[in-house]
Amino acid sequence: MNTDDVYMKTIHVPIIIETDEDGVFIVSCPQFKGCHTYGKTIDEALVRIKEVIELCMEYSQPEHLNTFVGFREVEIVSGA
Repeated sequence: MNTDDVYMKTIHVPIIIETDEDGVFIVSCPQFKGCHTYGKTIDEALVRIKEVIELCMEYSQPEHLNTFVGFREVEIVSGA
C-alpha cells in the first residue's frame, strides 16, 4: 500500500451543466470562484471540470470556498 493512499479522500461537489448557442457544454462548480470549463460532449466537459476542480482545490483555502446552497427555478413572465 502506498503511503499516499492513506491521505486520499473522496469529496462530492456540485456542478452545473449548460449548453450554449453552438451546442457546447459549459460546466461550472459553484463551490470554487472562477471554476468553469467546457467540452464538445458532456463526457469531455466532465473530464475537464474534474481537472479544473483539482486545480482549484490546490490553490483555495477551505475558509474561502463558496457555500453551495441549492438549485431553484424562478418563474418569469415576459413579453406582451
